[in-house]
Amino acid sequence: LGSSRPSKIVCRRGICGLQRRPKSNMARAILALAVGASALVAPSQPAKPLSVVSATSERSAAMPFLPRPMKLDGMVGDKGFDPLGLSEWVPVEWLRESELKHGRVCMLATLGFVATDCGFRLPGEMHQIASINAHDMAVDMGGMTQILTWIAVAECIGYLAILEMLDGSGRKPGDFGFDPLQIGGADDPEMQLKEIENGRLAMLAFSGIVTQAVLTGKGFPYF
Repeated sequence: LGSSRPSKIVCRRGICGLQRRPKSNMARAILALAVGASALVAPSQPAKPLSVVSATSERSAAMPFLPRPMKLDGMVGDKGFDPLGLSEWVPVEWLRESELKHGRVCMLATLGFVATDCGFRLPGEMHQIASINAHDMAVDMGGMTQILTWIAVAECIGYLAILEMLDGSGRKPGDFGFDPLQIGGADDPEMQLKEIENGRLAMLAFSGIVTQAVLTGKGFPYF
């Protein structure tokens, strides 16, 4: 870039001579910058197709923003609802036993609570009160002690049944062999689903009924 250019004749004060053209420092600088810049540019490569990463975990049907509780798979009434992850550290059989117990209690409690406020009451002065006042009356009359005693007996029997179930006896959660009407729900998935869903509804219903009765101080329909 300038070093190979021919010399030119220069005449000064009558004296002529050959003079080589100076080398172009600017051209060398530009060349050096071009080479250095090319080293900073990545060589072009064919574009790779984008890979789509598929989710390996299924999502909960009830709460799509959470993974589906895998240990509930195959359980009657499984909706994928376990936001606290209880099924990951508590035996699923024990959880189902508790759900069935509380559901059955609340189904009876909801029916009795509403029926009492609708006028269906046992004979005797102590029963002639609203459902919301039944607890205080039972404490005053001594009936609460009897209730707690029978509950303790039932809990002891149920605890032994749960221990045998967890040890692999083959007993199904909530199965006490009580079927006086011969409905056959213990072996019928459809009847088991109905019991689970009605029990869940009753747990919510009883909570709402009691709350509404206390807030309004009125009987059925509690507003």
